[in-house]
Amino acid sequence: MSLDSLNIVPPSLMSLDDILPQEPLLMMGAGPVPIPARVARANSLVVNHLGGAMAKVIEQVKVMAQYVFQTRSPWVMGVAGPGSAAMEMAAANLIEPGDTVLSIRNGFFSNRMAQMAARVGAKVIELEIDVKSAADPSLIREAMQEHNPKVLTMVQGETSNTVCNIHLKDIASIAKEHGCLVVVDAVCTLSTMPLKMDEWQIDAIITGGQKGLSSIPGVSLLAFSEAAWLRIQERETQVVQWCLDAKLATNFWHKDGYHYTAPVSGIMALHEALKLVCEETLEARFNRHLKCSKALQQGIESMGLELFVPEHSRLNSVIGICIPEGLTAMDICHHISHKYRVEIAGSFGQPVVRIGQMGEQCREHNLFRALHAFGSSMRDLGVKVDLPTGMAQLETYLQKTPKHFT
Repeated sequence: MSLDSLNIVPPSLMSLDDILPQEPLLMMGAGPVPIPARVARANSLVVNHLGGAMAKVIEQVKVMAQYVFQTRSPWVMGVAGPGSAAMEMAAANLIEPGDTVLSIRNGFFSNRMAQMAARVGAKVIELEIDVKSAADPSLIREAMQEHNPKVLTMVQGETSNTVCNIHLKDIASIAKEHGCLVVVDAVCTLSTMPLKMDEWQIDAIITGGQKGLSSIPGVSLLAFSEAAWLRIQERETQVVQWCLDAKLATNFWHKDGYHYTAPVSGIMALHEALKLVCEETLEARFNRHLKCSKALQQGIESMGLELFVPEHSRLNSVIGICIPEGLTAMDICHHISHKYRVEIAGSFGQPVVRIGQMGEQCREHNLFRALHAFGSSMRDLGVKVDLPTGMAQLETYLQKTPKHFT
């Protein structure tokens, strides 16, 4: 039977040119972020996923990722999926049914890791932290002693509420004292602030491509420590998810073989994104992010608005701004997008809007445009702000010699 006889005809739909705005939006939300031209060009390439060129690209991706993760562990691999898929790969491979998992929960994404652990059969103990606070190492020590978990999960930067777990190094050290593996979500922090996998004794770090690395969404990276890899080798049960089985993934990422058809263009984009990080160096990149974020924070507060998280626990890659009374996140995001062509983000359950400073967002010209658009939107929506002072403070801070990360 032909399609014609069923009266099924090709649909008439709009082209992308009809859907997308004539003037592109400046993406200043919590991700995805603007993509550098080199990354965009690489994302247009397609080669044989099992050919010699791909094998060379994979080797370079692993070497550059070791630098960005700050690890000598060879067990670096990519995932055809978002950062959440890399997160799930870590959970699926490191946790077996019945294992006790301590999950530090101080926001939406840290809770997601707890849910993933529960889905693979873990006994999950959630340690809930105040939504505006970094996790206190003393609380983790108490929980370790009480529950004796096999795996600890936490985020370095909780994108949902813009909290940074500033005591990550100390928490990891406490976990290792108890023989506990440490899994860290670094989706919004990798390459924007220090994260030393080997030195801090972290066993698995996951990240997405679309934030600090300024690559495309949908291709992610993770790294396992030697201790984590040993745990994977000694599993008593088979990993349920075939695509996320780390031992199967080594066929492609370490043996030039076949696992599934790799996202070739996405890996090319990831290669160029990592190459840009290496060329800039981590130290320079960290200091750029710190300087730009502090400048934007100064500008917003000088305008008369309040930041959600106290300074000592505040992320430098995404900042949360308290929503003035009478407005909603949707009001603000819609207005700034449609009138000023700047996109920012709402949140997941918190009364804030968020502005990102990750990778390519974190450029001085982007900060000036974003802050002016945000302040102008506030005035348009009836909020009294001192926009000239905010802009002046942004510029003044950017003229300073940056404070360096230690």
